[in-house]
Amino acid sequence: MDAKNPKSLMDLAIQCLLRHESAAIQALENIPRYFFVPLFIAAFKGGHKNILSEMVKVWPFYCLHLGTLTVRVPHRELLKAVIENLPVYPAKNSASRKSKLRILDLRRDTDCRITCPEVSIRSPFGFHSCIYSDQAVKEMEGQLHFRGLRSIIRLPLGDVELLVDLSLGSCLMEKEFLVLLVRKIVESLGALNIGRQDLQVAKLGDCRHKPKFLHFNCVNWLSVDKGSLSDPTNILSQMSHPNSLSLLTVPFRSLSGKVFKIFHSHLQRMENLKELKFSSFSLKNHLDSVLRVLPHSLDFLYLSFCDKSYRDFRFLAQCPQVSHVKMLNLSNNPMNWDDFVPFQTLLLNLSGTLKHLEISHCLINDSAISVLIPALICGTHLYIVVFASNPITMRMLVNMMRSITPLMKIKYVIYPIPMHCYERLHFQGRLDRWRLAIVHLQLKAVLKIAGRNDMKWITYSE
Repeated sequence: MDAKNPKSLMDLAIQCLLRHESAAIQALENIPRYFFVPLFIAAFKGGHKNILSEMVKVWPFYCLHLGTLTVRVPHRELLKAVIENLPVYPAKNSASRKSKLRILDLRRDTDCRITCPEVSIRSPFGFHSCIYSDQAVKEMEGQLHFRGLRSIIRLPLGDVELLVDLSLGSCLMEKEFLVLLVRKIVESLGALNIGRQDLQVAKLGDCRHKPKFLHFNCVNWLSVDKGSLSDPTNILSQMSHPNSLSLLTVPFRSLSGKVFKIFHSHLQRMENLKELKFSSFSLKNHLDSVLRVLPHSLDFLYLSFCDKSYRDFRFLAQCPQVSHVKMLNLSNNPMNWDDFVPFQTLLLNLSGTLKHLEISHCLINDSAISVLIPALICGTHLYIVVFASNPITMRMLVNMMRSITPLMKIKYVIYPIPMHCYERLHFQGRLDRWRLAIVHLQLKAVLKIAGRNDMKWITYSE
């Protein structure tokens, strides 16, 4: 035992139970409720499949969220065990301690704890609350209002809600997971409700053969990679309130074509959209046709490889739909024009909200950077700046560093390799790593003089 960091009695008890699996399973009938969460976390991290299988059968809380646990490939079997043993009506539970579990959340990267605080409500329903169920928020807004309570769950007695991110692709592991869900739904005789949050379609053809239980109106986040515009358009027609849309390499023939017009009509009703990501989705000189129909509450705008024109940037500079964006990615759009005032205006307009800016591979030169610096130093919330692979000189790189180091909120900068570090033309010659090493030392010295040991400047070396 570490004398400096002695383990608590609970830690010692958990370690003892995990070493004696049969005793741990038998103890589940009698251990206190507060013991369940730390035991579950330790069992999950330790890969104790049998203990987890029994714990979910007698889970004493209303919800179980696994998004905060790091799920690696070996943990897939643990997730399968949790789903397989999820008690759903009318399955019989032979244990004397009955499970109270009504929400099993397998979504990745959720901000919640393993279980949510319970709130008893004196009402004809006698239900509890889970503040992380989006479905419950919608129900509450239309029916009940309680001070300080974000959501109310009203699942019928015995019903269970499963929140899960789905991916329709050809991966064998994904297919096995879908088969498991279908089997569990059949077993529940309608008592298991699938409340998805995210749907990723690797190939658009896969969405034509979706499982019968998959209802697109429950999907809030849609990502489609490769295919024609008609397929995601069909999905959007079935989605009720999407808050994130990502189209990657989804070509279309014409802005005046029937398919694009239908797609455009679906965009007009996306009142809750917060994130829009287009990559290799060319709207050159017509970006306004898409953005002007969206709500004024976009948080995330990603327009990489979209061949944006000077006209598009002039529109962005005055577009109210992007006036509160927190993350802006315009990488891989050549900006080799002379007038950067529209882009400067855009950054000034976003100075009060923008936290993350990416403008890599945009052919931005010294003169452009000199115009953008005054706008960047006005950013009161900037945290990350990425402008790698742009043809700038060492002099301008140092100038930019000295200009933004006083901004204490900026912590990460990914900068371009200065042109003199290449033996021939920028991006075409062989990289001189000795020169690059000197650049690193010079920038490190500037940071030290500025007293910014908390700021990281890194680059992509070839």
